Amino acid sequence: MKKIGVLTSGGDAPGMNAAIRAVVRVAIYNGLEVVGIKRGYQGLIEGDVINMDVSSVGDIIHRGGTKLRSARSLEFKTEKGFNRAINVLKTFKIDGLVVIGGDGSFRGAAKLCENGIPTIGIPATIDNDLGYTDYTIGFFTALMTVVNAIGNVRDTSTAHGRTNIIEVMGRNCGDIALYAGLSGGAESIIIPEIDFDIDEISENIIRGKNRGKLSSIVLLAEGVGKPYELAEELELKTGTKTRVSVIGYLQRGGTPTPYDRVLASRFGAEAVNLLINGDAGKVVGIKGNKIISLNIKEALEIPREIDEDLYKLTQILAI
Repeated sequence: MKKIGVLTSGGDAPGMNAAIRAVVRVAIYNGLEVVGIKRGYQGLIEGDVINMDVSSVGDIIHRGGTKLRSARSLEFKTEKGFNRAINVLKTFKIDGLVVIGGDGSFRGAAKLCENGIPTIGIPATIDNDLGYTDYTIGFFTALMTVVNAIGNVRDTSTAHGRTNIIEVMGRNCGDIALYAGLSGGAESIIIPEIDFDIDEISENIIRGKNRGKLSSIVLLAEGVGKPYELAEELELKTGTKTRVSVIGYLQRGGTPTPYDRVLASRFGAEAVNLLINGDAGKVVGIKGNKIISLNIKEALEIPREIDEDLYKLTQILAI
């Protein structure tokens, strides 16, 4: 292996730049050439390839977003688009590829590997929705953003004696809502993995109000319910004015936390080492603070399970 490529695909996540930096510098340290592919699989199809050296990744470890930019590519899913991507890799004599992204990006990486392109996946998604790894790049930064938002919203909710529903990302995985709700002291958490009872949430708010609480925070994972309709129902049941705050894409941006930078650096180094050792067709991850690697397809079949003990703890602490 003489030359490898690296790309970021799908939704951006804080820490992607740290992963790019690690891939480039570990590869160069080991005598490899490195190229960056801009705009994910779409850029690969279009041959948007740039040479990268040590200086190319200077001053990016602390920056959110991705230096290589990102995109979602429907064209890559077509036979014509996929074949064009293969031809670009061969034209630029790219011997191996590192794909930084989530579930959809990994499926593309698996297909490339099946067609003779040694590929390694690095998990980067703020939702933390990949079951084979404890954590993904960007999750803890998004978590910090939400916890800060909870604090800001609580200040104004307390001043006006209100309940506030805060909607966070995580359509199919409730980790952001769960971890942020626990660390931010939310009174109720609504996530897709566990059914919720509007009456129980209402009772919880009323109990808090009766003992002198001036505000209540409800964390809602997007897609579980419609926040404004939920607000109307809670206001009707509790008699407390209820407002909605949707954090949205603020969760994807910002300076990555030290943990995300370290995690991304470890993932990037391991990805390069796997390619050098001829151990392709895998994704890297972390279990119990140890870096692991699994076959891509096997990893994607592992479902993400919510930590029910952690969820029960949030309920106990919110009494």
